[in-house]
Amino acid sequence: MAKIIAVHSYKGGTGKTLLSLNLAVLYANRGKNVCLLDLDFRAPSLQSILKVKNADYWVNDYLNGVCDIKKVLADHSKTHAKRGKLLIGLANPSTEAIREMSAKDRKWEMKALGRLLSLKNSLLNDMHVDYIIFDTSPGLQYSSINAIVSADLVLVVSGMGISDIKGTQRMIEELYDLFEKKTGLIMNKVFADFLSSKSHRQDLAKKLMNNSNLPIVDMIPCFCDILRTGGTVIFANEYPDHPFIKILDRVATTIEKL
Repeated sequence: MAKIIAVHSYKGGTGKTLLSLNLAVLYANRGKNVCLLDLDFRAPSLQSILKVKNADYWVNDYLNGVCDIKKVLADHSKTHAKRGKLLIGLANPSTEAIREMSAKDRKWEMKALGRLLSLKNSLLNDMHVDYIIFDTSPGLQYSSINAIVSADLVLVVSGMGISDIKGTQRMIEELYDLFEKKTGLIMNKVFADFLSSKSHRQDLAKKLMNNSNLPIVDMIPCFCDILRTGGTVIFANEYPDHPFIKILDRVATTIEKL
């Protein structure tokens, strides 16, 4: 069944964008038609990873009602997908665009929500996309809430820092539970000595998340070689046998069952 997945976090720096992009590539490599949208309007970074300097239209333009979503999407299938289709819509990284999006009022955000909700028909039904993945802004911005409301599934990415964990706990109680969204947790950049066994991983995550009933999708170790790349390498393509990709492939399978 086709799904809209919002990848969210309480704070920046959790690896949310790298997870979103590699997950999209993995699904495309499985033969799925995937659309990845950068909805992190305050700190867009997908264009840097993909080495895209400019675009005719941005996701900002679609939400502003300037253009149809088809004009925003660029087809990266030939360069980044082995079997399926990979469509990517980027957020405008210019300082002016970031400032403009940060100043949007609630009325605009309500219209933007309507346009996000309409994607389900235009992409999932009309264009036969199997997965839409939203790389959201961290925290409780209006744009993040809109993405969560529009999604079928929310993947919450948390690091090991106490502020990150506490903030994630608050989001679970005050946001995901409120909207009754199907939600799963990914603990990222976890210290290797915490991952000695599956039961240990689950016990640790439950303790960290204050015994929340939130399903634990997986726990990903901190890989120094990934950190050294500065998030500029698409590991699913360049290093498909990397342990990070093996775990993320498992995550992709788990998501299909949620």
